[in-house]
Amino acid sequence: MRKLSQIWFEVQEVLFPFLEKQTEEPLTDKLKHLVTTLELIRIEEMVRVPKYWKGQSPKNRKQIARAFIAKAIYNMDTTRALIDRLKISLPLRRICGWQKACDVPHESSFSRAFKEFSKSGLAQIAHASVIKEHMGDKITGHISRDSTSIDAREKPMKKIKTLKQKKKRGRPKKDETRIKEPTRLERQQSMGTKEMLEDLPKACDVGTKMNSKGYKKSWAGYKLHIDAADGHIPISCVLTSASVHDSQVALPLAELTNQQVSNLYDLMDSAYDSPIIKQHSRSLGHVPIIDTNPRGNKDRNEKLKAEAERCKFLNFKNPTNVRYNERSNVERVNGRLKDEFGGKMVRVRGHAKVMTHLMFGIIVLTVDQLIRFVT
Repeated sequence: MRKLSQIWFEVQEVLFPFLEKQTEEPLTDKLKHLVTTLELIRIEEMVRVPKYWKGQSPKNRKQIARAFIAKAIYNMDTTRALIDRLKISLPLRRICGWQKACDVPHESSFSRAFKEFSKSGLAQIAHASVIKEHMGDKITGHISRDSTSIDAREKPMKKIKTLKQKKKRGRPKKDETRIKEPTRLERQQSMGTKEMLEDLPKACDVGTKMNSKGYKKSWAGYKLHIDAADGHIPISCVLTSASVHDSQVALPLAELTNQQVSNLYDLMDSAYDSPIIKQHSRSLGHVPIIDTNPRGNKDRNEKLKAEAERCKFLNFKNPTNVRYNERSNVERVNGRLKDEFGGKMVRVRGHAKVMTHLMFGIIVLTVDQLIRFVT
């Protein structure tokens, strides 16, 4: 918090007045948000410009990286809208690093730079750096885990039908042994973090999920899995195909979060109700609080309802349920990402580019939430 306070003081007392003198215009709230974000993450220091190259010169890569942060803050639909804004807004153009309107590169240069940022994972590196610097030395109380749908403008991949052996009915014979294929969650128990992430499907396909009102919703695209800390701060993110079940990403996501911060409780909904996930959470030194999934068991469902009614009648607040209510952190992160920072307007195609687009929004959201602790 001391480091954040120092950065915020320097930005507010020194940088804002300096920029207003240079541009001779007062800074709007959006511009102040942009200046604070760029000062905190220093993304231009993470952009690698090669000394030798073939073809078009990559000299504008650092300015373009700053411009993509501005695109997320202004919640712009397209890169074309960003370029038009840069050409007419002197303060925005100066903050991103260009002096004149004619200095702003063509849209094709932005496209090539974005492709390079996607290959190198620039946005993920910048976000991990911010979390490690400002959250790594603190103990986080709760980590809330959930996923959200991401609509994409590309054709979903056709599923290849595989011939499956018909299961034999009835009990096996005395000398017969039937081998059951392990599920992805069971295989992950013997994998490393990198192996688990590589094993997850990443192609665009069709997913179906039950919404908060109990209706099924289908979409073509991807699914973004997020671990959020107290204060609505996203810690780690994984992008998979839309059809991937939430429980299959719980273990790699937990490992990524454990590398960034130290937390006490893992909060998850009923989709993560699995003994493997609970055991893995305990092995990391955490306390798993997961909503119970009856899974079609009528007796279990009735017991849960009876317990809920008893607590309601006695006006008794279960401490576990009170902690579970903190899981709304991740729901608010999902909502802000989509409504304010470009999560609903994905115009790029391919897993790497979609992830980079979303991570620019995650970076802006993370910095905004961190600064709120100071202000």
